[in-house]
Amino acid sequence: MKAVILAAGKGTRMRRITETLPKPLIPVGGKRLLEWTVAAIREAGVREFVIVTGYLAEVVEGYFGNGSAFGADIQYIRQEVQNGTGGALKIVQDAVGAEPFLMTFGDILASFPNYPRMIEEFRQRRPDGLLAVNWMDDPHLGAAVYFDEPSLRIEKIVEKPPKGASASNWNQAGLFIFDPTIFSFIDNLSLSPRGEYELTEAVAQSIAAGKDMRALKLNGYRCEIGAPEDLDWMEAMFQQNPHFLEK
Repeated sequence: MKAVILAAGKGTRMRRITETLPKPLIPVGGKRLLEWTVAAIREAGVREFVIVTGYLAEVVEGYFGNGSAFGADIQYIRQEVQNGTGGALKIVQDAVGAEPFLMTFGDILASFPNYPRMIEEFRQRRPDGLLAVNWMDDPHLGAAVYFDEPSLRIEKIVEKPPKGASASNWNQAGLFIFDPTIFSFIDNLSLSPRGEYELTEAVAQSIAAGKDMRALKLNGYRCEIGAPEDLDWMEAMFQQNPHFLEK
């Protein structure tokens, strides 16, 4: 299994930091942000990575090189046009081939044990897609995920529902394993009202087509570095316990 990491964005809400430094290389807890993500996935047994770069791509690619210094084999694909998560995934189709692949974002981390647990769950169930979910008071900033208990089969996913409108507290956590059939839905995407090709819409189309999409409830922590206060929180957690993500 290969891992795809989307790390092309400008990190506009982190502008005071990202004017000269790409978000994936922001230091936190003694490592670069993307370095933590690579380490978590590598410890789950994945060695081959496809990293989608864009903003300050040459800086990210120069830092990680071919990945050998990080115990990985890294291939880069540049997203020349910032046209959304669906657009970013579309350009990796040839690189991942005909096998299932793990996908995540360069600014999202979960407690390390979730990664091997997710791979094992996928191998046992063999769904068309497995989406990690985390509980939130209100998932209006992400995507609300509705699924059946106890099968965890996903029935609906709603991108950025209005605040207070979601009947589900489960948020799409930014960690996935997809069968390559997801690309047939990526190919059919239309631009969203935000002017982007949305991965969430491809998942919604696959559910409507009867594909078997399942949820995996995350354990431990989930960290998303979207704004300076997120970085401050994560740094404080590392200061309290340098190994807080590893258990």
